[in-house]
Amino acid sequence: MFLDLVSNIALFFHMAEQILILDFGSQYTQLIARRVRELNVYCEIHPFNKIPALSANTKGIILSGSPCSVRDADSPDVDFSAFGKIPVLGVCYGAQLMAHKSGGTVLPSQMREYGRARLTTVDHHNELLKEISLDSQVWMSHADTIATIPDKFDVIASTSSVKIAAFKLKGERMYGIQFHPEVTHTTEGKNLLRNFVVHICGCAQDWTPNQFVESTIDGLKKKLGNDKVVMALSGGVDSTVAAMLIHKAIGKNLYCIFVDNGLLRKNEFDQVLISYKGMGLNIKGVDSKNKFYASLNGLSEPEAKRKAIGKTFIEVFDEESHLLSDVKWLGQGTIYPDVIESVSVKGPSATIKSHHNVGGLPEKMKLKVVEPLNTLFKDEVRLVGKTLGIDPVILGRHPFPGPGLGIRILGEITAEKVRILQQAGAMLLPVYSVGVMGDERTYEQVAALRAVVSVDGMTADWAHLPHEFLSEMSSDIINQVKGVNRVVYDISSKPPATIEWE
Repeated sequence: MFLDLVSNIALFFHMAEQILILDFGSQYTQLIARRVRELNVYCEIHPFNKIPALSANTKGIILSGSPCSVRDADSPDVDFSAFGKIPVLGVCYGAQLMAHKSGGTVLPSQMREYGRARLTTVDHHNELLKEISLDSQVWMSHADTIATIPDKFDVIASTSSVKIAAFKLKGERMYGIQFHPEVTHTTEGKNLLRNFVVHICGCAQDWTPNQFVESTIDGLKKKLGNDKVVMALSGGVDSTVAAMLIHKAIGKNLYCIFVDNGLLRKNEFDQVLISYKGMGLNIKGVDSKNKFYASLNGLSEPEAKRKAIGKTFIEVFDEESHLLSDVKWLGQGTIYPDVIESVSVKGPSATIKSHHNVGGLPEKMKLKVVEPLNTLFKDEVRLVGKTLGIDPVILGRHPFPGPGLGIRILGEITAEKVRILQQAGAMLLPVYSVGVMGDERTYEQVAALRAVVSVDGMTADWAHLPHEFLSEMSSDIINQVKGVNRVVYDISSKPPATIEWE
């Protein structure tokens, strides 16, 4: 499914060039793609064991990291000879695999190699390391290390504890680095990736939002023809931008539905319907609160709740689509992180969560899926929305997960818990604590506040909000929200935590 989703949308572009990223299972793989996209270069992620046919359009190959060890008997592997003369950059596991298969030695690290490090030597004559400063900060994240490499390799960078931090195969455009240039903690990582993608691979940096809009609308016209599409709208960026792309392609043949699943923020149902006025979309509001509450009754486990919400969404759309004649497609606002985080096959990134937009539809629904954004990251979606002329208020709307408060209420969902939590950026914990209000003791629930700073949704740092503001929020919640007597603030970053709690 993962390969098909990416390949289908790629047909829209007729790209002259692209970078191929092979996924060996690292949770950072999508960040590599994100950084390459920032350089206005199109790229695709494919599992290491499902490599697409290479052509003149494949300008370079990047090998991702992995939770595996090259010393394991069944570790992910590729045939480097199949790449021909295409430039290759191995990152962490990818570099270790290159060294291992060439006769080098990869051993367990003798000391902890996770976190920030500094480059103590840099070969500035090497094209990969131009504009990379001596003492530049890099991010290490590996349990193994490259101990030796054969004579046909040159060491081009080191840290105080990692002698072979970067290397190059003599006479070939093949490079390996044991640090992660894709994470923001590697301060000059974007320069390194630019050196590889632009200078070594020769990419023209001509993949832009304007090109995406034109190519996608043209592709949608060809794909959908005169067919009718039914689509869910949430008021968020992803579904709105996807709907506008489809609307630009097929006009009145797009039918939009906004479902009140009983898990929205306060007054959100009415506010969203108002925000869509004047956009030319056929939109219908559907009250399905009771149906969702019934499907969630008795469920506490996060994945079970997500699947129940997704299943109920499908049932609602099935019912609504039958009220329309000859509908053949279901439009969805799935974006690239939704696809990647929902995939679990041998090798590629371990599943973090299931997503109700990903995973197919029951046969009885008889609708095909169209997902015009499933190769874009969140900030790319906003740029496309801006190109389409969508209201900045919608594009800048506070992010809200597809399953809504269903994954911000830890434990079982009830209408009363929803009432307590109908505010942005808070989690309701299945924890009760003793409190004192006036002369009375209370025994009520705990609310955890969550605010993060993130560009792409794949990494995030907790927002360093002023203590005075947090104090005011805590006081307001405890005084005004009946059922909560304790407020805590989440100071976890992603990774290792996720943005949502479930």
